Amino acid sequence: MNFLKLIRYQNLLLLAFMQLVFRFGFLKMQNIPLALNDWQYLLLVLSTVLIAAAGYVINNIFDQDTDLENKPNNLIVGRSISETSAYNIYAVLNVTGVAIGFYLSNVIYKPGFASIFILIASTLYIYATSLKQMLLVGNFVVALLLSFSVVIIGIFDLYPAITSKNQQIMAVLFSILLDYAVFAFLINFLREIIKDLEDINGDSNQGMKTLPIIIGAKRTSKLVFALSFIPIISLLVYIKNYFMANNLQFAALYSIVFVLAPLIYFSIKSWESKNKKDFHKLSILLKWILLFGILSIVIITLNIKYNASK
Repeated sequence: MNFLKLIRYQNLLLLAFMQLVFRFGFLKMQNIPLALNDWQYLLLVLSTVLIAAAGYVINNIFDQDTDLENKPNNLIVGRSISETSAYNIYAVLNVTGVAIGFYLSNVIYKPGFASIFILIASTLYIYATSLKQMLLVGNFVVALLLSFSVVIIGIFDLYPAITSKNQQIMAVLFSILLDYAVFAFLINFLREIIKDLEDINGDSNQGMKTLPIIIGAKRTSKLVFALSFIPIISLLVYIKNYFMANNLQFAALYSIVFVLAPLIYFSIKSWESKNKKDFHKLSILLKWILLFGILSIVIITLNIKYNASK
């Protein structure tokens, strides 16, 4: 159980679930060729999860002092697992994840793509050791890396299967993945700032320069309120220009009820939130919004098939 806490298994399950949804709830339901077969795609998911898990481990190693104050009950490294063991776990997870990525890159005859996995692993290490202490830089990097876990699906499963005959449909599908990657980035960028608000006391004592420490918790929560209108407005435009314009009423209704409404609720509560408990609830809410947002791709696919069958 301590190992599962060390790698933050809940976040890894969400990451894996997200990638599986895009494959089996979207791409496999299209009449297109895919570069990876099912077990190879599962290896891609495993590689992503292992490298992300390694990122959590190295983050926990360097966050021991901060976590001792912010989350004393969740402190693993130095208490349940020694720092030496944590470093060994980090190395095994990273090497295995990158090795799988190297194998998959050769499967699709793009050996140079192995550098993607090395770059992600290196960025996670740099984030844990230095970037997270820089104003907004760490927030941006984490959000970007998670959104890239959507883009990598297109890179490995769509791009190698593109031909002159299917180029147009592949471009459309890739653009849809990019849309979801942007959505994931926006939601996680907000969540990273909320987490900084939640951990302001411990971060301040460790000399970190997060946004709440620089401009204060009250101003940061107001900034989060303002930033929350970016995904809200973007989603409204998306519903109008894509769902309603293409007669996807079920997808529109789902997005309004399960994504847009919770986002609006988040926006309202972010203005009112003042303490650690409030910010923690907002962080959990954003996780649910991300989950239901990702699931919308299944609703869209089924809605399209339903319209085609009428």
